[in-house]
Amino acid sequence: MDPDPPIPPQEPCAACRNPDYSATSVSQSHHSGSNEGMDKSMAAASSQADLFSDLSAALPDLQLLGSGARAATQAEQRITFLNGCRLYPKAMAWSMLVSSTLAMVGFDILLTFNFFSLPPFKQKYGERLRNGEFDIPARWQFGLPSAAAAGEIVGLLFNGILADRIGYRGTMAVALVALFLFLFLFFFAVNLQMLLAAEILCGIPWGVFQTLSINYAAEVMPVALRAYLLSNVNLCWVGGQLLATGVVRAFLTMDSEWSYRIPYALQWALGVPIFIGILLAPESPWWWIRHHHPAAARQSLRRLTKRGTVDLDEAISMMQHTNEVEKYLTGNDTTTITTTTTAAAAAAATVSYLDCFRRTDLRRTELACLVWVTQQVCGTSLAGWSSYFFEQAGLHTTNAFNFTIGTFALAVVACILSWFLLPRVGRRRLYLAGLSALCAVLLAAGGVGAASASASASRTQSWTLVALLILFTFIYNLTIGPVCYVLLAELPSTRLRVKTLVLARVAYNLAGLLINWMTPQMLSPAAWNWKGRAGFFFAGCSFCCLVYCYWRLPETRGLSYLEIDILFEKRAKAGKFRELQAALESRGYFSLRGQGEQGGDQCAFRGY
Repeated sequence: MDPDPPIPPQEPCAACRNPDYSATSVSQSHHSGSNEGMDKSMAAASSQADLFSDLSAALPDLQLLGSGARAATQAEQRITFLNGCRLYPKAMAWSMLVSSTLAMVGFDILLTFNFFSLPPFKQKYGERLRNGEFDIPARWQFGLPSAAAAGEIVGLLFNGILADRIGYRGTMAVALVALFLFLFLFFFAVNLQMLLAAEILCGIPWGVFQTLSINYAAEVMPVALRAYLLSNVNLCWVGGQLLATGVVRAFLTMDSEWSYRIPYALQWALGVPIFIGILLAPESPWWWIRHHHPAAARQSLRRLTKRGTVDLDEAISMMQHTNEVEKYLTGNDTTTITTTTTAAAAAAATVSYLDCFRRTDLRRTELACLVWVTQQVCGTSLAGWSSYFFEQAGLHTTNAFNFTIGTFALAVVACILSWFLLPRVGRRRLYLAGLSALCAVLLAAGGVGAASASASASRTQSWTLVALLILFTFIYNLTIGPVCYVLLAELPSTRLRVKTLVLARVAYNLAGLLINWMTPQMLSPAAWNWKGRAGFFFAGCSFCCLVYCYWRLPETRGLSYLEIDILFEKRAKAGKFRELQAALESRGYFSLRGQGEQGGDQCAFRGY
């Protein structure tokens, strides 16, 4: 294909002449090898307002930041993985520290599930059955995790307000202190009612951790490292669950109340080092920029990078530039970029949940919510009941825990392997491939469950289901699990990321309440008695998610936050997202490489 002819310096670029320049017109022009389609599109919109002239008039200070922001973006996009590790070792360490709070959440939540199978726990809090054994009533087995989910929703909503006002570090520290206090309820609980209160109260700080860790990693990492450190969030979840299962397995032989009190106490031991680290961690430089404190942002950035390797002034200019453009694109009035008064900073930084449903942010909020809900409805709850199928296969409780530990260890391996796939395959393709594979596995599980089996063959049937669920766990943690967190960080705008992720996680928890009620009903012989046939239901849910993601989920690999903002503002279709980006880049829309060749700074937005 012949390259597009250069655009004369004295004429504005095609994108500037046509603010409604769509993915379709770009695609047609790109594939035809000529500018005929683009010229027709420009002629049709010649009377419309010039988007970039409007930006130039609305943001007079943008020109002051343009050269520095452009240089910083160019430098960041040239960074490779190895160079990123060399330039940002401290940012990687701080990000992993903050993400480790999710290992605590995974540890805490899975403890209660595992304790339902622990004899001393059942004897303390359960009810005596007719055969003389003790068991936790089914209503409480559903009620305790649901109470935690309700508490998380409260914590998420508080988080969306506090994080924008006192910062990520301060919000994290407050949440950790609250968690340390609420853990006393777990440790000294004498009945199920106290455990219920503990689940609700501990759910509040858990909700804070579930989104702030993603926000922090997204804002301290360059583009080259973003996928690795954000997919690490899923690894922290799996690591916490693996640790919880291992701890309970270690106390299986202890026939006293300490078999469950000591694991609860371990949460203090895990949390104290993290709390000290949070107090020492630098605040997100993006948070300082949104509050109009560039000097503080510069200090944070200095603590996140290797001294003398990154031009701090250019990096700050890029952040200010992106922040001001996002305020304009969302319809918010902009203030002078150098404003430092507390009142002006607070006014500039304040955003509401309603902003997430306005203009192009509505699409971004919808995507974040559905991407996260997909994790909940794609069959993970069925995999979470693998111990049920272990018992059906005739495994002793100890061996069932051993198998569960092995499954989580396999999930850790899958998370690590995803690091090699993400930069090569991309977010969209890996997500779609994962959903397709999960559909196939769940259909197979449903088929096995639907097959009639004699008493002698039922154990073989259960082992087949166990093998399929282990395969499900591997595929999920190779694709859907880690990719989800990368997408969640990249889909929202930087100004609304905190609140968008709060809404997305609330949607996730609400879906979880329904799914967690349905799953035991599907498996219980006293209820629906679907057993393995439940795979058909989750296969259908996964297929619906696959269709949605195919039509709605864009590819964001390698794009800066400003490029993503522009593509959403141009309403690029999901399947044409990267194609539109490439075509507009070649015509000087936000071409970093073509900036000097195609008209200098004629366009307020040129270079991005």
